[in-house]
Amino acid sequence: AGERLAVLAADLTSDDGWAEAVGGCEYVLHVASPFPPAQPKDPDELIVPAREGTLRVLRASLDAGVERVVVTSSIAAVTGGEHSSPSLTEDDWSDPDNPKLTPYAKSKTLAERAAWDFVRERGETEKLAVVNPGAILGPVLSEDRSFSIEMIVRLLGGMPGVPRIGFNIVDVRDVADLHLRAMTAPEAGGERFIAAESFRWMEEVAETLREHLGKTAAKVPTRTVPNLLVRAMGIFDPSIRSITGQLGKKTETSSAKARTVLSWSPRSSQETIVDCARSLIDKGVVDQPA
Repeated sequence: AGERLAVLAADLTSDDGWAEAVGGCEYVLHVASPFPPAQPKDPDELIVPAREGTLRVLRASLDAGVERVVVTSSIAAVTGGEHSSPSLTEDDWSDPDNPKLTPYAKSKTLAERAAWDFVRERGETEKLAVVNPGAILGPVLSEDRSFSIEMIVRLLGGMPGVPRIGFNIVDVRDVADLHLRAMTAPEAGGERFIAAESFRWMEEVAETLREHLGKTAAKVPTRTVPNLLVRAMGIFDPSIRSITGQLGKKTETSSAKARTVLSWSPRSSQETIVDCARSLIDKGVVDQPA
């Protein structure tokens, strides 16, 4: 990228470096937040860097006079509460006091709440926009992958069976597109936008892989694992334990606001799943069956 790209270092838990990082910027996209494969015993390991880091970015950005800050929150800040509607919108919020909320979901909820409180106190609400993505899949850039991709990795690698869990899926390319729209559109100021194409059960994801990848998907399981067995497996596998609260739970979300206000048009979940799997194979993350 030559002179079009500069790289600076800063720490979410320290004030050092943020003023220099945002100096001279018109727009700031804050996309960093820890998302470990296993939830920590101490929720503050995620809450502190998520909340304090978001506030540091916002404070430095507003002090520097940027036009818009786009914060990447999560659908986890929407779905973890008591809801009456079958399809959740940006008006819905997760309840941080909900004992079933994972430390990650709690960290994203508290960080986003803190962000909105901060810009309201400063009287600069229109300078903040928030994107709430679902499970982000799609083409990977390298072997270094996000935890969301682990679902596809495990399916292609040959799991004993498919747990009865589902996700609101969105393509990484469409998440990037929505960030740019939220960054520049005047009407995006002071708004949050759900980024999700559709809800898919994991067994539907497996079916899509088998249908479109042929022999490459030979290891993808065809049977569903009973919920009781998944919970038992979670005793020994922390990464499984973190999803047991989602077993059998279908939570649909609406991205109508992003589609109408920002003319966002995400690609199908089917295309996202297939492109993700093919990229994992191309990068050597998943071995092709002999």
